[in-house]
Amino acid sequence: MGLQKEMRRFMGGLVFAALLFPPAATRAGQTQQGSEPAAVLREVLMAACSRDSKQFSGNLTSRNAAAFARMAPAAQATLLKRFVLLDKAGTPRSDSDEAGNLTVLCFTPEITTQMQIGKAEVRDNLAYLPLVLRDSTDTTDTNARSVTMGLVRESGQWKLLSLGVLLLDLPMLGEEWDRAEIQTNEKSAVVSMKELAAAIEKYRVTYTHLPQSLAELGPPTKGAPKSDQAGLVGTELAVGRKDGYSFRYVIVGANNLGAPAKYELAAIPLEYGRTGTRSFFRDASGVLHGGDRRGAVGTDLDPKIE
Repeated sequence: MGLQKEMRRFMGGLVFAALLFPPAATRAGQTQQGSEPAAVLREVLMAACSRDSKQFSGNLTSRNAAAFARMAPAAQATLLKRFVLLDKAGTPRSDSDEAGNLTVLCFTPEITTQMQIGKAEVRDNLAYLPLVLRDSTDTTDTNARSVTMGLVRESGQWKLLSLGVLLLDLPMLGEEWDRAEIQTNEKSAVVSMKELAAAIEKYRVTYTHLPQSLAELGPPTKGAPKSDQAGLVGTELAVGRKDGYSFRYVIVGANNLGAPAKYELAAIPLEYGRTGTRSFFRDASGVLHGGDRRGAVGTDLDPKIE
C-alpha cells in the first residue's frame, strides 16, 4: 500500500483533542535543547516498527500509558502500525548524521519507511520535533509527509504527547477503536456461525452423522481428512475461538425412535463490551438470532439475523 494512502489513514484513524499550546514554530525566544526529546521519539518510532508494545507504552504519558494497556491487542497493533505507516511489523534501525539529526528506518520485505527527526524546539516542559516520513526509495520526496511531534516532561522524563497542536488522546481513541473492533468482530462472528453450519452439514453428508464436537471439523494433523479431523474449518474455529468470540456446539433432538439429530450453535463475546456486545445463536431449525445478552448465551427469542 502506498505511503501517501497510509499517511491519510494514519491521520484519519487517530482521535485527537485540541492542545492548549501553540506549535513551537510560533513561539518567540525559544532555544534548542540537545537531542534528549529526539532520542525518546526515536524509541517511540522503533518500538512502533517492531510492534514492541511494552517499549512503546513506556514512552507515553501516564494517562495514555494506562489507556494503551486497556486497549485490546488488535487496537494496540493498529496504533503502532499507523505510527510507521506499515501494515506489518518491521525491523528498526537508527542512524544519525554529522549534525546529530536522527533517522529511523523500518524495514519490511515490501517497503521501508524512513522517518527523519529534526532538532527539538523546547520551552519549559514542552518540546516539539519536526518529523519527515517517506518511502526510502522515493528519491524525489514526492510522497514525503511532514508532521510535528510533541513531547512533555513528566516526572523528569520526556513522554509522547501530541502531533503538533493535536493531543494524542488514547482514552478517547481506545473507546472509539473498541467500538470499531466490536462491529468488526460481530460481523466476523456471524460469518463464522454460517461457516460452522455449512461445515457441520457437509460433515453429516460425508460421514452420515453429526460431529461430536467442533474439534472434529478441524484440519488433520497429518494425512488425509477423516471423521475426527475432517478438514472442514480452520484451527481457530475448531478450537472454538476466533476474532474475539467463543463458539459452542450442542447436538439436540435425536431419540431412540429415529428422530434425526439436530444441533445448536452459539457465539459469545470473549470479553463483553470489549470484543463484542451481541451474542449469536443458531437454533435447531437453522435460524440465526442475535442480541445483547451481556455476555451470556443467546436464545431463539433474540431478533432474527438474515
